[in-house]
Amino acid sequence: MVLLEGRKITKWFGGLAALSGVDFALAKGEILGLIGPNGAGKTTLFNLITGAYRPSSGHIYFMGKDISRSRPHVICRHGISRTYQLVRPFANLTVLENVLVGIYFGRADGSDRRAAYREAEALLALVGLAGKIKERAEHLTLVERRRLEIARALATQPSVLLLDEVMSGLNPTETTQTMDLVRGVRDRGVTIFMIEHVMKAIMGLSDRIMVLHHGELIAQGTPEEVASDQRVITAYLGERAEPGGRRA
Repeated sequence: MVLLEGRKITKWFGGLAALSGVDFALAKGEILGLIGPNGAGKTTLFNLITGAYRPSSGHIYFMGKDISRSRPHVICRHGISRTYQLVRPFANLTVLENVLVGIYFGRADGSDRRAAYREAEALLALVGLAGKIKERAEHLTLVERRRLEIARALATQPSVLLLDEVMSGLNPTETTQTMDLVRGVRDRGVTIFMIEHVMKAIMGLSDRIMVLHHGELIAQGTPEEVASDQRVITAYLGERAEPGGRRA
């Protein structure tokens, strides 16, 4: 079952096409990876999906409904949530209060205070922050802030979670732990669309990968298929790789 779909998505900024005719489909229960060089249009695509931008042309569908012109809070309450490449916690709020914001404002149905607190505490335990609930978000480390963002996004009860470089800046141990967390989120029934530059993570987590370059979709397939695609190798290395691993 396709949950999220884009058809011929194009986005112009002045005379620059940030995305040009991009098609994608995200099936229920999968992890879809999105890679490409800096400036390829990856975060622009996420901004279009979540309503921060509107497509210049093309359409985005969520569970069969056209959301191309919907506002961000409406899209969130329909069941699409995200994290950001630059983490954005509410610095002066506690860790618990950050997650409560997602519960109270990120979903269509209400939640009573006791239930909201129990749910927030459970989500913080899921991401490994159970011992930090009373700390202000500004005092967290980078990996803790990234985990808090995931918890806050999950607090909106999404069907689809967009992860924008949640491994960025993490050491190898933290990366492995975060990979386990992403798998755990998927196992809870949340479908995941993720941008990532850490190849260990994107290759190890993704069921499929799509590759953007200069705003165009140049490849998609399994991690193995994408890793051996000459167009992908060229896009990342800027030169043609010859058989046997040599570079032309």
